[in-house]
Amino acid sequence: MEIPPKSPDESEKSPQSKELITSHTGSTLCMSSRSESVWTSAPRSKWDIYHKPIIVVSVGVAIFLFGTVITSLSCFLTENTNAYKMSGPAFLSLGLMLLVCGLVWIPIIRKKQKQRQKSQFLQSLKSFFFNR
Repeated sequence: MEIPPKSPDESEKSPQSKELITSHTGSTLCMSSRSESVWTSAPRSKWDIYHKPIIVVSVGVAIFLFGTVITSLSCFLTENTNAYKMSGPAFLSLGLMLLVCGLVWIPIIRKKQKQRQKSQFLQSLKSFFFNR
């Protein structure tokens, strides 16, 4: 025979509710939602900050130059000119898109760095005045 489930008003709680009560889900959720670099004040080098946009700009320039070479080949070669005329502009546009994305990314990072410095300064002021 089946044992009927116990009523919720009994003193014994289910294992799921015990797990939820003893779990520190809120604190781990807050910690995982924020990056660690915000909380650590270790100085980062310029390469650590700007390496991703520099790589995107470099790849964009390389693809753009490759597209320029492919497009110019369509002018000089007589064989497969349709292939060169089709793929050359595609590489040109892809390279230009990556180049512009990387160049726009750099000022965004600079703005975030300034905001982070202001935020850290305001946090230190707040902790100085309110922790007395």
